[in-house]
Amino acid sequence: MRSIRQIGLIVVMALSALDGRVARAAEDVPVISRAQEAATHLVRGEAAQAVEAFTDALKDTSLANDRRATLLNDRAVAYGRMGQPKLALNDFNQAVQMFAEYPAAYNNRGNLLLSLDGVDEAIKDFDRAIVLAPGYAAAFSNRASAQMRRARYQDAIRDYSKAISLMPYSAAPLSGRGVAFLATGKPHAAIRDFSRAVNADARFASAYRNRAEARVAVGQKAEAIEDLSRALAFDASNAEIYVVRGYAYLADANTASAIKDFSRAIELDGKLAAAFQGRGLANSLAEAYEEAYSDLNRAIELDPRSPVSFAYRAYVYKQTGQPDIGAKDIETAIKLDPNNAETAWARGEIAEARGQADTAVEDFRKVLLLKPGWRLASDALLRLGAGADISDDREMPGLGFENWRVVVRANAYFAISDMHPKLRVPLEMMGEGKPQLVAFELKPPPHKGYGVLRYSGGIVVSAAGPEITELVAILDLDAGTVISIQPHRQGARVATWTWDDDRVQIASIDGVTDEFQLRATAAEPVPVAAGAYRKGDGQRAPKSSAWAPWDQAPGSVGGQRSETRQARSGSRQKPKTLFELLFNN
Repeated sequence: MRSIRQIGLIVVMALSALDGRVARAAEDVPVISRAQEAATHLVRGEAAQAVEAFTDALKDTSLANDRRATLLNDRAVAYGRMGQPKLALNDFNQAVQMFAEYPAAYNNRGNLLLSLDGVDEAIKDFDRAIVLAPGYAAAFSNRASAQMRRARYQDAIRDYSKAISLMPYSAAPLSGRGVAFLATGKPHAAIRDFSRAVNADARFASAYRNRAEARVAVGQKAEAIEDLSRALAFDASNAEIYVVRGYAYLADANTASAIKDFSRAIELDGKLAAAFQGRGLANSLAEAYEEAYSDLNRAIELDPRSPVSFAYRAYVYKQTGQPDIGAKDIETAIKLDPNNAETAWARGEIAEARGQADTAVEDFRKVLLLKPGWRLASDALLRLGAGADISDDREMPGLGFENWRVVVRANAYFAISDMHPKLRVPLEMMGEGKPQLVAFELKPPPHKGYGVLRYSGGIVVSAAGPEITELVAILDLDAGTVISIQPHRQGARVATWTWDDDRVQIASIDGVTDEFQLRATAAEPVPVAAGAYRKGDGQRAPKSSAWAPWDQAPGSVGGQRSETRQARSGSRQKPKTLFELLFNN
């Protein structure tokens, strides 16, 4: 039997029983015909008919081991779709016994084991598939999903990144890496990947839902609600999405719409504690206290281990003049999770009701550390005449330049400048190290009001060894917001920035092109170049349509809404093969 490495990856990935383009001996035609019929059933979702046809094809005793292994692999997939995991596992086991160098069988068995919570065994199968086929993008993506189950987020990000490098416009690894970025406190990186995912697959509901969560984290409330509405357009019966949109409406101070969404979630799933929690909070904000008590009591019945229900009910007690009873619910919530943001908020509300303003301010500030987008905590601080305390900021000497400084708070780095007091730029990292600010550029007309801040993103270890990384924060200086954070350099790879009057495109280092729409501003004559400078260089650099100040590839930045799209050249994807359709390649 020839080695798979000798055969080559393309042949490895082809299912000989399914692909009519593979040359076959004339005596195999009946088997081929039955296998093709089975594949057609499988693509149509007719799993039972597919099993029957694959079983008939397997009756041929003259089949070579590799051909029999592919048929067993395919029948196992059909069994899996029928909800018959034991039969599927048996077929996968036989397939790898007959053809030990068949990567698809290991990948598919790994997926089955993962669905059965056999995470460690699944990772071993994905490892084997990757050894046999180093360019097997789906195996890297699937192994990353398994690493996520073990909370090994950096390992997952590496695997997702490899999968993306192999298939830059596949939605699944892009969305998966976005989830990993979100789990590691990098919402801007998450938004970037979710945007790419929904542009690769406009019907990818979970990517819209996840992007909404990331957008709420960075204060993009209206955009989050729009994303959730899109998700519901493709998945109208998903109760969880209604819950998330309900909270997004609360963040936008739209209580009536929030109540409607939580109620719809309850209609769809009457045992979803999160929906009762959300509606209980919304009803309390609407001063419908009896309804709030009813909802939160039901939430506690459904999930007595959740501190959120007790925290929200404590707030209702406070609102109805019973802060002492509410304090007992706070004690319960703290026992369940002492670091829960909702509990800290409710405890602050109780402290305020008792006249303990300093304690309340401390609690509300803690909330904003745990959950920066929690509007109810920031509103409470304003009500008490306090602000989000920045006294815990520690300036990091040697990391800033000119009038930009780098501060750290709760292990998170930010760039701040007295020249732009509304801005607090999160310095999300790509690798190990500290963020060193490198350059800042104010954009001239027609992009006046935008700026770009470049900084080092740490050291990452790749197949080529340790590599230096850099990122760029795109800033809306007028609005005081961060539009996006984009990877700019990794080792020898550098992003290409191209901009026009109304948009900017970034051909990223991982092969995907991102695009941002710019707000229109009138061009003005500029007698002197505006605001580009770099660390260690006191001179202003000349401006042009190219991003010359940094000696990089031409381009510039700016924008309001991120949209990712394929590069204009070579962007048309080839039709998926049957293998891709069946096994998510």
